[in-house]
Amino acid sequence: MITIKTFVEGPIDANNYLVIDEESKEAVLIDCSSSRAEFIQAIKDSGVNLKQILLTHGHFDHLLGIDGFKEALGVDTYISEDDMGQVRMTPEMLQMFLGMMSASIPNITGYVKDGDVIKIGNTEIKAIATPGHTKGGLCYLVEDKLFSGDTLFQGSCGRCDLPEGDFDTIVKSIKEKLFTLPEEIEVYPGHGPKTTIAHEKKFNDIINY
Repeated sequence: MITIKTFVEGPIDANNYLVIDEESKEAVLIDCSSSRAEFIQAIKDSGVNLKQILLTHGHFDHLLGIDGFKEALGVDTYISEDDMGQVRMTPEMLQMFLGMMSASIPNITGYVKDGDVIKIGNTEIKAIATPGHTKGGLCYLVEDKLFSGDTLFQGSCGRCDLPEGDFDTIVKSIKEKLFTLPEEIEVYPGHGPKTTIAHEKKFNDIINY
């Protein structure tokens, strides 16, 4: 059994999810948008053993906190290797979107690929490759919860007009990878409120493409 704690963090209000295996108290953090002292303290106060950070994709607004978490908690970060180009673009993207100057590129420890299974306690986290928003976009399936990053939102999908984005590819990912999952699965997106596969199959305009 898992518990999910949601933290809305960073300059573009991204959802960061602390996923906790209740029996072992081991946890992962899915996306890490800031390293505010209050955010780090909240993770410490949760009483969990934070095993790693798993990134859904390499856009700056989902990974700005990873170096601060590494320094504070010694936690490593993993992403699809296909999104390392996005990680390396972090300084340019910060300048483009926020007018912020940064010379540092966030430190990635290793890679996750489609079909990989990460364990916390006896809980399995399955990585699902869903390119489109970025080349290396990943979703994570944990029991009956899907952490969809910026692939699937309530009523919409991730933008595809940034480098390595492709609309036809995200449509394929959603229809063939996500909409084939059981309809009762709850979807926890990278921004905005949660939804379900059933709701999105019925109401999301992506079904018309």
